[in-house]
Amino acid sequence: MEITDNQGARRLMCGQDTNQKTIDYYNAHAEAFARTTASVDFHEVQDRFLSHLPAGARILDFGCGAGRDAKYFAEKGYGVVATDGSGELCKIASQSSGVTVRQLLFSELDETERYDGIWACASILHLRREELADVLPKMIRAAKTGGYLYMSFKYGTFEGYRAERYFTDFTETSFAEFIARYDGVRLAEQWVSADVRPGRSEEKWLNLILQKRNTN
Repeated sequence: MEITDNQGARRLMCGQDTNQKTIDYYNAHAEAFARTTASVDFHEVQDRFLSHLPAGARILDFGCGAGRDAKYFAEKGYGVVATDGSGELCKIASQSSGVTVRQLLFSELDETERYDGIWACASILHLRREELADVLPKMIRAAKTGGYLYMSFKYGTFEGYRAERYFTDFTETSFAEFIARYDGVRLAEQWVSADVRPGRSEEKWLNLILQKRNTN
């Protein structure tokens, strides 16, 4: 099959049609998404994550969306690297956060022992479970030994599309079963929270902080 554009090449090379549909959604609705998330007060969770990191730590905002968290971390004096799969969100996030955001698919992460913390807030939840099983080791490898990884998922057992975006949900039990295969991390914290966006407090989220262990 002839590939005639870069987007098509990335899509076929990575075998991620599901992810491309989700990215297409964010490209089409980037400004509306930014309006609904940029002003949300998320300091309690942000600070809970930062409490594990040294001052000035290097953080990867992995799937940064509109840049709310990258901006907060940068203003706190942390070294922030931000990525997102949506080109339109990369533009918005770069402008709003003051951090240059690089367009990157989750599957394209290829770094070793670079980050004190990796922040994946409501981002990798868009991967299929088997895709997440490939991406999580990349995240572990990219974190420094002793570093921390935050991630959040909608709470439940659903897997599939919601409003043109793919979601993989987890509960405490299903996530414990999922990460049991990985010797390189331990579960440092987990908690269930209500959605902080106005009118959505009935939606629940599973928040997780993992620590990369020394396996030598």
